[in-house]
Formats: sequence, C-alpha cells, structure tokens
Amino acid sequence: MLRFSLDGQVLQNPREPQPVDIAPPRVWDDRLAWVLPASSRLLSLYSDATWAEGPVWWPAEQSLVFSDVIGRRTLAWREDGAIVTVRDRSEFANGNALDAQGRLVQAEHGRRAISRTDAEGTTVLADAFEGRPLNSPNDLVVASDGAIWFTDPTYGISDPREGYPAEPAIDHQSVYRWREGEVLQRMIDLDQPNGLAFSRDERTLYVAESRADGIPRVVACSWDGETLGAPRTFATVDAGIPDGFVVDSRDWLWISSEAGVVIVDDTGRRLGVIPTPHVVSNCTFDADEKRLFITGDSDLWMVELA
Repeated sequence: MLRFSLDGQVLQNPREPQPVDIAPPRVWDDRLAWVLPASSRLLSLYSDATWAEGPVWWPAEQSLVFSDVIGRRTLAWREDGAIVTVRDRSEFANGNALDAQGRLVQAEHGRRAISRTDAEGTTVLADAFEGRPLNSPNDLVVASDGAIWFTDPTYGISDPREGYPAEPAIDHQSVYRWREGEVLQRMIDLDQPNGLAFSRDERTLYVAESRADGIPRVVACSWDGETLGAPRTFATVDAGIPDGFVVDSRDWLWISSEAGVVIVDDTGRRLGVIPTPHVVSNCTFDADEKRLFITGDSDLWMVELA
C-alpha cells in the first residue's frame, strides 16, 4: 500500500544549496525588483532526477514535494537539503497538489487517472470520461470548494518514457473538473492543455495550451462558479512552450519555458525572466512566497525572493 510520508529512502544527504553558474534574473519592471532583488541567484537543490515536474509546497512537513516522472518516483526536498522518496514506484505521476485535508493529489500518466494519497493509502478518483479511458492527466489544482481541476493531454500515452504507449480512447484533449459525489465534468477542449492555475479570487482559470500547431500560449477563461468562459490568449513565452506555472499573491504568473521562468502581471505584461541552464517544467512557492522552487529536466532549483 502506498503512503504519503517522509519515511522513504534518502537519495541525497543534507547539503547546502549550490549556486548555479548562469546569468542573474532580468527585471524589466520596478514592481518586480521589489520581489526579485538584484542579489537573487539560481540555486541548485538536486540534480539527479530523470524528469522533474509538479512541485508543491507541503506545509505540514516544511518540505517541497515533486515528481520524477520518468524515474517513477515522488520525491521531497527537506529544509536540511536532503532528498527523500515519498512514493517509490509511482504510476508515472506528474502534477501534484494538496487538498484542504493535506492529502496528496496526483495526475498519473500510467493509470491515466487522478489519485489521492493519505496515511491509509492511495485511491483513484477519476480515470475515465463517459466510460472511456482518459488520455494521461498531466497537471491539477484544487479549488477552494474542494473540486479538482486537471488537464488531460496525450503526452503520457504518446511518449513511452512517460507512461504506457496507447492510442487515445477519446478524440479530445480537455480540462476536467472532478468533485466528490459528482459526475466528471468536461469543462473545455484545448490543444494539449498542460499546466493550470486559478487567479486568487478563482474568477479566472489560466491554462497552458502547448499547441502542436500555432503559437503555444497561456489562455485565460472566466469562471463564475457554473460556466467557464471561452479562452483568450493571456501570455506567451519566447522559447519552447509554457508548461506548468504558479500564480502569486499579486495575481502575477510565473511561467515555465525553455529559457527559464517568465514573470507576467495580471494583465499579461512581461515583467522579467529568471534564466535557467535548460528547459523549465514547472514552479511553485513556499508558504510565504519567500522562495520560488523550479523543476526542469534533471534539476530542482530555488530562487530566494525579497
């Protein structure tokens, strides 16, 4: 039985963060300078993942949980710098979130499902839409009403490194809404929907549309509690695709890209970028937004904020 704890194997002994030899963050707006000071530098916390993804802060343990998708492990970085396994032999878990009860919710490529793990074990919450298997749930977010919103592109069934190869059983890639005791809702169809997050008032849903054709973008959709509005282009990145991202307390988006983390304000205006040595897959903050944690390829990085 799989359990959610820090009692797993130690993969890295405690160590201090290591500076990364790369250009410092570029700031184009004075508002960002108050958050991302000139002294901020990219720091390495871990570099032995196979494909690091889905970071989420775990307040109860003062730790950062993230996935090694291809390595099929869920890991945690502790404040002392150690890396431990949270779940060893995951089902190609990608996105991670915590619900109001502190339970780990994951998007799993392998089981083509979203699952929930607590002290008692792991439960599959949704793995099919209208009787047909989902594609490969990628990322998710838990709303204040307890509903789990998740994206369902085909990456986990098209790339044998990230799941089990299969033909899609449905003819769409969508964003879904799951809520205890309710039928799974298909909210919107997009071309390879990827990362997602709500604005702080939960009246706007942002989704990364990693389109095979056209321009990859982050779209914004209004949400009134019943109806999700049509997508509008909110932001783009200069290199690669927008993958996972996080919304801060100012309603700014910190968006992953091939060149690093792109920061935009609540209107989509570009504020700056944090360069990284290679592609970024996702990012998140600790509880008080004093640190930004970044995943990408084999690495977990951190940037200290003002």
